[in-house]
Amino acid sequence: MGIRADRHRTSPAPGPGGRPARRGPRDWAADFACFAVAVVIGLTGLDALRQHPGLPAGVAVADQVVGALACAAVWVRRRYPLGFAVATAVVAVVAQTAGGAAVVALFTLAVHRPFRQVAWVAAFSLATAPLTFWLYPDPTLNMLAAVVFAAVLLSATVGWGMYVRSRRLLLESLRERARRAEAEAELRAAQAQRLAREAIAREMHDVLAHRLTLLSVHAGALEFRPDAPTAEIARAAGVIRDSAHDALQDLRAIIGVLRTGDDTDGARPQPTLDALGDLLDEAREGGTPLTLDRRVTDAAEVPPALGRTVYRIVQECLTNARKHAPGAPVTVTLTGGPGEGLGVEVANSAPAGPVPPVPGSGQGLIGLTERAALAGGRLTHGPRSEGGFRVTAWLPWAP
Repeated sequence: MGIRADRHRTSPAPGPGGRPARRGPRDWAADFACFAVAVVIGLTGLDALRQHPGLPAGVAVADQVVGALACAAVWVRRRYPLGFAVATAVVAVVAQTAGGAAVVALFTLAVHRPFRQVAWVAAFSLATAPLTFWLYPDPTLNMLAAVVFAAVLLSATVGWGMYVRSRRLLLESLRERARRAEAEAELRAAQAQRLAREAIAREMHDVLAHRLTLLSVHAGALEFRPDAPTAEIARAAGVIRDSAHDALQDLRAIIGVLRTGDDTDGARPQPTLDALGDLLDEAREGGTPLTLDRRVTDAAEVPPALGRTVYRIVQECLTNARKHAPGAPVTVTLTGGPGEGLGVEVANSAPAGPVPPVPGSGQGLIGLTERAALAGGRLTHGPRSEGGFRVTAWLPWAP
């Protein structure tokens, strides 16, 4: 983004309480150099006074006093650049020794203020140059040469000051861009950390919620039916043991990924659509009546990322069905093909009786909706008119 020079000032920023900022070593060196220039040019004007023997002594003394005061005022030029430039430009018309201070003041104005103000002061100085020459004529120059010399001096002073100003504005712009880039980098890093935390939380939920819910449902069944047949108790205990073992394996894999920061080497393979059959068989063994209606064209060509999203959707839906409608029939329907997208529908009937409360965060369906949106699809869910619950998703499948 560009910086408009007429809207920026390069004066030192005020310090605490509105007081002017303290000068640094560089500022002291610059002020001393400007003071020296003003004094040297002022001494040149003093020599011009001595070339006029008819000049009254009082006028010469007053000229030197005014010149000395103008040179001393150079030390406060940063605080009032416009006022100092106007005052010295007016005084320099009648005071030869104040000419150096006027040059320094014009340079300071060009550094710290827009060109419009500089142009007015420079134009006034150039317009009054003939009057100064008339008051203090130089026998070695004519009027035209004096005006040309004044124009060259004023142009060089203004040009140098504007160059310094443009460099300062450029450096200020670069520093501002660097600050913005640093702030944006910090913001991007914070957003990346937040997204990483959300991804970890989603993966933990997807991987562990299914196992732990299955374990909780069977443990609850054993608790509420202590008189169940021995074979059924043994089967439930086996499911609990297998679920706990698988949950520990999944947790170990996730922790390994978090420690290494690499989810490719040493990590368990991510599930795809081919693993959906094992998921359904596991649900059937857990006591969920399941029906799969698979009408997918070129199922073997389903991209791994798309298959993984479908797997997670079905997994979460089966987990919710076990939690809120244990024993109720569940129907999983897959339709679509390349170019038309992949449709997923998981519907379960209403439970036959009261369901024991199962703890949960309630974030599963929200996570599924986000996952489908990230894949470029959509997901809807809600109760069915005939009872039960339905989750429907559509995911894009490029041809």
